[in-house]
Amino acid sequence: MPQYSWLEAIEVTDEMLQQTDTRLPVIWISALDCTGCKEAFTRSFEPSTLDTMLNFISLEYSELLSAAGGYQVEEHKETILEKYKGQYVLAVEGGIPGSDEFLMIAGKSVREEIIHAAKHAKAVIAFGSCSAWGGISAAGLNPTHSADIRSIVPEDVPVALVPGCPPIPEVIIGTLLHVHFHGELPELDKKLRPKKFYQTTVHLTCHRKPFFDQKLFAESYDDEGARKGYCLFKLGCKGPTAFNSCEALGLDRCISAGFTCIGCSEKGFWDKGSFTGKKKK
Repeated sequence: MPQYSWLEAIEVTDEMLQQTDTRLPVIWISALDCTGCKEAFTRSFEPSTLDTMLNFISLEYSELLSAAGGYQVEEHKETILEKYKGQYVLAVEGGIPGSDEFLMIAGKSVREEIIHAAKHAKAVIAFGSCSAWGGISAAGLNPTHSADIRSIVPEDVPVALVPGCPPIPEVIIGTLLHVHFHGELPELDKKLRPKKFYQTTVHLTCHRKPFFDQKLFAESYDDEGARKGYCLFKLGCKGPTAFNSCEALGLDRCISAGFTCIGCSEKGFWDKGSFTGKKKK
């Protein structure tokens, strides 16, 4: 499958890029997370995060990125929720705790805050594997009783999942920009992921696939095969079962750095061995 750009992925024309009169309001709420998804959001190269925020979206609330804090930013969030009913996007990062004791924001339950904000959202987008699938907070014994975003969002509110740990920066912004330019979520697959970004496995578009086809594999991370860029399948690469566009977008990601795909965009990857490439006993 050929590589494609984010513009092709979200079907944006040059004329659309000139439409900057109205920016898309975005409320970004963090649940049980590491803030890695927001960091990824700030690292997009094309389009850049700066261009996106100045021209296309208006990030009205984020516990980490908002300039204001305390009661000021909380009051502003409520103003935006009321003023832009049915027009704003709710972005959620992190697993949703089962009870209030595990996470409160400004003295309020993060679970209830997400439910409150989701009611009148144009769409809800779960950024990262934690909000999409439950992630690390739901792994193992799951003492926080964490769940994914779909467990609490009203059924009549459109939901998209953008998994990854973290998601690809350009995929985060590309999904937001699709809503900005087209007024709705992009076409989703059966798992509610944007089809353009999750339509194929990492393996099928991997730049090392020609070596796989020739049965040329690295046997260790420091052998001659690794230095020649051979396929990493024998080292536990999960590219054949991981749906993501790391390689399809032509970006330097894990495999380009010489490390195997860990399948971070797939449900339950923490419980399936994640970084070891082996299943837990």
